[in-house]
Amino acid sequence: MIRNDFLTQTIARLSEKPEQGDEYLEQLQSEVCGVVLVYGDPGYDEARRAWNLNVDQHPAVIVVAEDPRDVVAAVRYARQTGLGIAVQSTGHGVVRAANDALLIVTAGLKDVQIDEGMNTARVEAGARWGEVLEKAQRVGLAPLLGSSPNVGVMGYTLGGGMGWLARKYGMALDSVLAFEVVMPDGRLVHASARENTELFWGLRGGGGALGIVTAMEINLYPVTSVYGGNLFYPAAMAKQVLTRYRDWVQTLPDAMTTSVVIMNYPPIPAVPEPLRGQTMVIVRGCFTGDVEEGKRLIDEWRAWCAPQIDAFRTMPFSEVASISMDPVNPMPSKHTGAWLWGLTDDAIDALVRGGVPQNEPLPLVFIELRHGGGAITRYDGEDAAFSHRMGVFNLFINGLTPTPEARDAFTRHTDVIKAQLQPVMTGGVYLNFLEGEEARRRTQDGYSAEAYARLTALKTAFDPTNRLAYSYDIRPAQ
Repeated sequence: MIRNDFLTQTIARLSEKPEQGDEYLEQLQSEVCGVVLVYGDPGYDEARRAWNLNVDQHPAVIVVAEDPRDVVAAVRYARQTGLGIAVQSTGHGVVRAANDALLIVTAGLKDVQIDEGMNTARVEAGARWGEVLEKAQRVGLAPLLGSSPNVGVMGYTLGGGMGWLARKYGMALDSVLAFEVVMPDGRLVHASARENTELFWGLRGGGGALGIVTAMEINLYPVTSVYGGNLFYPAAMAKQVLTRYRDWVQTLPDAMTTSVVIMNYPPIPAVPEPLRGQTMVIVRGCFTGDVEEGKRLIDEWRAWCAPQIDAFRTMPFSEVASISMDPVNPMPSKHTGAWLWGLTDDAIDALVRGGVPQNEPLPLVFIELRHGGGAITRYDGEDAAFSHRMGVFNLFINGLTPTPEARDAFTRHTDVIKAQLQPVMTGGVYLNFLEGEEARRRTQDGYSAEAYARLTALKTAFDPTNRLAYSYDIRPAQ
């Protein structure tokens, strides 16, 4: 007889038949090819850990799935016991901690198959973008991954996916051809433009609130090399750089995807000496097309003012991670963001004040503005639940927050920045750039009114008891 006081107490609260908790768990363990873990089991702490070390969650049960049948069995178990369901692959984007819930870890579903003839890939839910990129590049193709190959493919795509090819080819969700989904009632279904079309619409932007995606089929694109990198300017030039960037992006072809960053580097040995403890303003870009054309566009910056560090180069697309240089190891962090319709002089001043230390130290913040437009705006807004495609800049603010005090300081600081940016905010948010309580509180701001109403109707039809309550806060109608 399997016994676990934490699990038993949880099921006692949620189930009409708490005495059956052990029986259901034994049945689950007999059906799952992967691993079933409860509090106290070896491997439980490792399985519950998120990439963001600020997340400290204690699921009632963890199922580390190896195939979609494990996910089906886990969903059936949740229905039997009354547990809510949370899903996690790499744990980069935890919206709601899986306390007292069933946590399905999809990291074991990592198969990646490339169809060179069709320029497509079938990717399982636990794969990371780096694995897809490596296999696709072998045959001269590229997926629409984000800034970090270490991020899981599924959560990134379901929330949008704005990477270094976005202005050329669109968001990652725009490349999806089909999903394989375990529904809250335990059915395994396919969703595409021809089958379960309403579900297909909702999954593209709706996050994990409608079903558990176990695999997807995506388009790949003929990209093997790009002209990309970073131009580093000293913090004293932040206002001039942001002002020039605002004007420069208005002239860019769709083949150039860019961002501008104010970065406060920590004074630690892991940071290269020229950057250690420094604040820099950085122009980033990735040009997909003729290398000489990309070089000419960046030469405009070099002619304007020679950067302190010039790291632009022709590179194989397999090295695209070198542009954003996102951290690989787990860390405690917090982030927030918003869509902006443009940049005024006052907005630029607010970003500089918020990102560049003045007379007193700032929280260790990273501020990035990603330029939108291009192919992002060419998709019909009614084709997918994802909204706010017309935002010109996507604001992302990230901070290193190892203590509760640091998290509070980050929140206070970013609240001031966003309040000062209010005149240029569209009112919409990119939910992939929010987390935790803010992501749930502002879920409705991630969608147009029409899209949110449609998502609510889908939630009511597919998950009327809100079993999948650990993603974006999309609730069934009462």
